[in-house]
Amino acid sequence: MTTLPQVRMSVDEYLAWSEANPGRYELVNGEVFAMAPQRMLHAEVKVAVYDALRRGIRAAALACEAMPNGLAVRIDAHTAYEPDALVSCGPRIGPDAVEVKNPVIVVEVASPSTRRTDASEKLTGYFRVPSIHHYLMVDPDRRTVIHHRRAVDGMETAFVHEGTLMLEPPGLELPVSSLFEEP
Repeated sequence: MTTLPQVRMSVDEYLAWSEANPGRYELVNGEVFAMAPQRMLHAEVKVAVYDALRRGIRAAALACEAMPNGLAVRIDAHTAYEPDALVSCGPRIGPDAVEVKNPVIVVEVASPSTRRTDASEKLTGYFRVPSIHHYLMVDPDRRTVIHHRRAVDGMETAFVHEGTLMLEPPGLELPVSSLFEEP
């Protein structure tokens, strides 16, 4: 069992520490937090989201790549989140990378233990990253997507239950139903 460090860390220190300590963690204001075990429904929806993102990228022939959870997104010098899925465009992410520098889309699949954090701290944190244009909060229990989108004068939010999400940039179309398909 990994003991969480009791000292504040920078993101660089955290990334080095996390490579030597198996498990899922996030760094918030310099403090390491272990992520709770996930339910089967949560895991299935994460797979469906990742698959839908990959299919959408291929269908649109975008120079982007979808990534499942496991890579960090740096919010500031002392905070790094690990979204459930993300999309990065431009140069490919290196094979030894543990961090995605310029994600365009980040996705969190809601769970009872993370719902409040996803809708507050992570929402404001993700939009501090200039490259992030879309933050999708996928609720498997309600089969709803809360789509937060960067806008000229701030942020726009839509609650989507059906239809197609238009994610511009990068020019990705995602049928909402595809985010809930069984793997």
